[in-house]
Amino acid sequence: MVLVIADEYNSTKAELFCFEQNRQVLGHIEVNLGQNGLGFGIGDVALMQKSAPLKQEGDKKAPIGIFTLDFLFGYEANSLLKMPYLHATKELICVDDTESKFYNQIIKKPYDMPKSFEEMRRNDGQYELGITVGHNKEQFYKRGSCIFIHVQIGENAPTAGCTSMRLEDLQKIASWLDISKKPILIQITKAQKEEVLKLYPKLRAPLKIEE
Repeated sequence: MVLVIADEYNSTKAELFCFEQNRQVLGHIEVNLGQNGLGFGIGDVALMQKSAPLKQEGDKKAPIGIFTLDFLFGYEANSLLKMPYLHATKELICVDDTESKFYNQIIKKPYDMPKSFEEMRRNDGQYELGITVGHNKEQFYKRGSCIFIHVQIGENAPTAGCTSMRLEDLQKIASWLDISKKPILIQITKAQKEEVLKLYPKLRAPLKIEE
């Protein structure tokens, strides 16, 4: 489990914690969030929507929710890690065109290119290593696409809606993740903390939260 906790809905920074069998590992990591904070996303477990808006395409908000972590991607051709791995070549794009049948999918460049997409091999190194987040897997219209955990462009540089961190920290997480253990991302503000603790009560002790 990767747990990201931000202070407020408009926060652009957060703290990340990793857990295995309810035991904290790797130490806490500082991460960057969306330029406009967070909005409620679409994950595998629905959290009660409070005062924050729903995440929408292009809103520059990171998604709140509980999501699967599906595979890794990066610029290296091969990986010996314990997660499925996608080599991010110049041929790969992630489609954020809401009208495309490939919306919110990573595909090889088709003959009929979508109107809007992200190159998966960028010149700025942000996708040197990344983790795909299972947000909006059903491709709901305009509810957000191409959500990743990736390399930060700067120490205090917010993202367009992803979660970013130093390459060294991301490498530690990538080496630790194991697809056979069904890894998940829980990304919330402090307002959702008690709700998450009801779902995962054994996190209360490692997070040092009193009853």
